[in-house]
Amino acid sequence: MSANPGNALKALSPTPPERGSFPLDHDGECTRQMQEYLNCLKIVKGENAPNCRLLAKNYLKCRMDNSLMNKDEWKHLGLPDDAPASHGNAADKT
Repeated sequence: MSANPGNALKALSPTPPERGSFPLDHDGECTRQMQEYLNCLKIVKGENAPNCRLLAKNYLKCRMDNSLMNKDEWKHLGLPDDAPASHGNAADKT
């Protein structure tokens, strides 16, 4: 006797991730950045803290630079663009 008579089990079909799969970091090229990000999340108890977003950006940049994920624009990853660098010289700092 089954615990759920008359109801057939439906086959579950797996759904792929939104951005597809990406290689695991077997060589540990981005382990330090990942640990810094995870430690930050732990400290802020999962809050969406700006400093953690910067660490997430560093981690994703490492993955992109090491071909562990496709390069993409920051806005598509939910992160801010890099702030424009100041091109001032020493004479501007008087």
